[in-house]
Amino acid sequence: MFLMTRSAKKKQQAAATMRNEMQPGTGVRTIGGMYAVVKEVGEDTATLEVAPGVHAIYAKNAIGAVLDDEEYNRLVHGVDQDLKSDTPVVPDDASSLTEDDERADADEAPVDLGKKDADTDADAEPADDAAPKKTDGETDTK
Repeated sequence: MFLMTRSAKKKQQAAATMRNEMQPGTGVRTIGGMYAVVKEVGEDTATLEVAPGVHAIYAKNAIGAVLDDEEYNRLVHGVDQDLKSDTPVVPDDASSLTEDDERADADEAPVDLGKKDADTDADAEPADDAAPKKTDGETDTK
């Protein structure tokens, strides 16, 4: 029983020092799970900007965690400042990706990707069949 109350006191003291370290401009998470930026710190309260231009006054006890800038930006804005990631860099303009390919393909003839009309191919007779065809009863013998 003694150990449980002692650890609870340590947690309370750690939370109190964390709340006292809040400064304007730092990101916080409330105990309700809302992320905000500290605008002003009072004796027992903190003014938080919960949305651009929207300020709310919270009790200091309602602050669950004080976040560092990288973690706040990652959670709220989705900004990952990890420069060692393996994700490729994608430019804003896609034409910069195809300029080299267009120069290489300039020497080659363009390929016709259109459909050809099937009826015109069927109507055209090949040049080999210039002689009339014979039916079953006709022969060349005399």
